Amino acid sequence: MSMIPNSSNKPRILLVEDDPNLSLVLKDYLEILLYDTVFADNGEDAYELFKSQYFDLIILDVMLPKRDGFTIAKEIRKTNRDIPIIFLTAKTQKEDRIKGFHIGCDDYITKPFSTEELSLRIEAILRRVKKKSYFPLVDNLEKFIMGKFTFDYTNMILHSPSGEQYLTRKEADLLKLLCINKNKLVHREIALKSIWGDSDYFTGRSMDVFITRLRKYLKDDDNIFITNIHGTGFKLEDKNEPENTESDT
Repeated sequence: MSMIPNSSNKPRILLVEDDPNLSLVLKDYLEILLYDTVFADNGEDAYELFKSQYFDLIILDVMLPKRDGFTIAKEIRKTNRDIPIIFLTAKTQKEDRIKGFHIGCDDYITKPFSTEELSLRIEAILRRVKKKSYFPLVDNLEKFIMGKFTFDYTNMILHSPSGEQYLTRKEADLLKLLCINKNKLVHREIALKSIWGDSDYFTGRSMDVFITRLRKYLKDDDNIFITNIHGTGFKLEDKNEPENTESDT
């Protein structure tokens, strides 16, 4: 069994999903985020990959051919109690979620879900297990360069030629989400649920206020601005870079 960390310094993820369309989207998205992603479409192959290779995290569908996700997770936990496991499932029953956590999963995401939500949950888990030396993506996501601006997320500071703007936690979280998806649409509901935990009318109005503040902070560079896509969401546009018109949400 090979359990030696990957020398490439990329976090290694085992993605196990039998839906060919969803698995293709997820694998491409994770690789864009610089995760080294290995794919399996059934439980038996997934378990063999786990036994023969090193992984930092496993994303495991519950309903799989040959051997289901719960069974695979139980086998994994017999030899490795530390590797994080995220269950993907179309089931919404409380009993299934409880079963997953009893087996030892670290998180549970019900389909359909957004890729942004998945990426934020992965990042949170990788931070929690404190393996930062293996996770350059997490470190890279602490600082962003946009035209004349440098955004230091850890210290919540936006640097520009005119000085420093100290941000609130919500401002920093929202700007980070926009930066991760620069030149791509971020849907309102995803932003609200990711940062505020809710998407009702009042939190929506609150987010609009924060967007207005961020626009004011970015006024020093005409090539950097936040566009409101009416009724849909927002886009942080950087005219210094080619626009990516695709959206995973």
